[in-house]
Amino acid sequence: MKIQLSSLLVRDQQKALTFYTETLGFVMKTDIPMGEHRWLTVVSAEAPGGVELVLEPNQNPAAKTYQEALFEQGIPLTAFEVVDVSAEYLRLKSLGVSFRGEPADAGGVTLAILDDTCGNWIQLYQLPESEG
Repeated sequence: MKIQLSSLLVRDQQKALTFYTETLGFVMKTDIPMGEHRWLTVVSAEAPGGVELVLEPNQNPAAKTYQEALFEQGIPLTAFEVVDVSAEYLRLKSLGVSFRGEPADAGGVTLAILDDTCGNWIQLYQLPESEG
């Protein structure tokens, strides 16, 4: 058994695709029309055979409530590991990405939380050098 897909709720699939590929640097892997929506996945450019992130259209009222509540409370819906949070923060800020604050140490792990423009807070984290 292995994890191959992980879903991320998004308000607008096309806007999410643009943000996750053009801004964050992921690569589109799958784009299959499915009626009004698409089966749309992206992967890390560093691991194209790795876990696919499904940009899941947020049409279910319960899912919308969940996503909105997490956003209002400032809770990230998911997290992505980076080698250098500070460098990534500066790169993304220069592209106009909005963050909740500057990178911060959280007990040895460095964190920064960004707004993905699609209804989610996304956490970037950097493990201590001995682990990362």
